[in-house]
Amino acid sequence: MSLVLLFLLLLVLTFAVVLYFLKPSATEVAVEQHIADIQGTRAVEGPSPTILRREALSSNPGLDNLLQQLPWTPGMVRLIRQSGRNWTVSTVLGVSVFGALAGGWIASLLVPGVVIALVIAAALGAAPYVYLMILREARFRRFDALLPEAVDLMSRALRAGHSIAAVLEMVGSEISDPVGFEFRALAKEQTLGLPMREAVMNLVERMPRDDMRFLATAILLQKESGGNLAQILDKTSLVVRERARLRGQLRIYTAQGRITGWILGFAPFVMFGLLSVVNHQYEKVLFTDEFGLHMVYGALALMLIGFLIIRKIVDVKV
Repeated sequence: MSLVLLFLLLLVLTFAVVLYFLKPSATEVAVEQHIADIQGTRAVEGPSPTILRREALSSNPGLDNLLQQLPWTPGMVRLIRQSGRNWTVSTVLGVSVFGALAGGWIASLLVPGVVIALVIAAALGAAPYVYLMILREARFRRFDALLPEAVDLMSRALRAGHSIAAVLEMVGSEISDPVGFEFRALAKEQTLGLPMREAVMNLVERMPRDDMRFLATAILLQKESGGNLAQILDKTSLVVRERARLRGQLRIYTAQGRITGWILGFAPFVMFGLLSVVNHQYEKVLFTDEFGLHMVYGALALMLIGFLIIRKIVDVKV
C-alpha cells in the first residue's frame, strides 16, 4: 500500500509541476481578461449558444472540459468566488489530491492502523476546502461590518441628487474591500448592459448575507414600484446596524463556549504530540493493540459529536 501511495504521490507531483510551468503568466492572464471585458461575451460550446462569459476552471483546455462535466463544480466555483481568491477549480483539486496522497502515505508509515491513515488522508484532502470556507467567513464578516457605511453613503449621495448608477460606482470607489470590490463588479455589469435586477441578484449570489438581501430588496423595490429610496436606505441602515450590534453581543455571550470547544478539540492532539516527542513507545500500544484501536476510533467519534454539539449551542442566528 505504501508503494502504491508513493507512486500516486509522485505521479500527482509530476503533473502539478508540468501544469505549473505550462500555466499562463500574470501578464497573459491580464491581457486575456481585458480582451474578454472588451468583447463582453464569449460563446459557450453546446447546442444552445449563450452570450454569457463562461468561468474558466483550469488553464488546461482538456482539464477545463472535464471539470465542466462534474456536478460539484458550480459549488466549488461559488466557494472560490465568495472567498475572494483568484484560484481555479483545478488548483484546489490538485492541492486536495496531493495533500490526501502525501498525508496517507506518511501516515501509513508512522501509524499501523489503516483507518487512521485514511482519516488523516481525508483530513488533509479536505484542508483546501476548509481553508476557503474560513476565508469566505472572514470576508463575509468584513462585508457585514462595512455594509452600513456603504448604505449611509448611498443615502447621502441620493439626497445630493446622484443617480442610482452613479451611487453604486461611488460606493465601489469610496468603500474598502470587499464591499467596494463587489459594488465595482455590480457597476461593471450594469455598464456592460446587464439589467439592474440581474446585476443586484448576482451580487446577492456572491454575498448571500441577510443584510445584503435587505439592501437588494430596498433597491429593487424602489426600482420597480418607485418611492423615496433615500428614506428606505435610512431604515435599512438602521436595521443593519442593529443586527450588527446584536451579533456583537452574541459573540461576547458565546465566547466562553467557543473557546471551550477549541480547547477540547485541540488539547488531545497537542498532548499526543508532546507525548510522542518525549516517549514514542508510550502511546504505541494504542495502535498496536486491537482494543487500543477501538478506543482511538471511539474517541474520535465522540470528539466529533461533541464538536457538533458545541457548535450548535454557540451558533445563534440573528
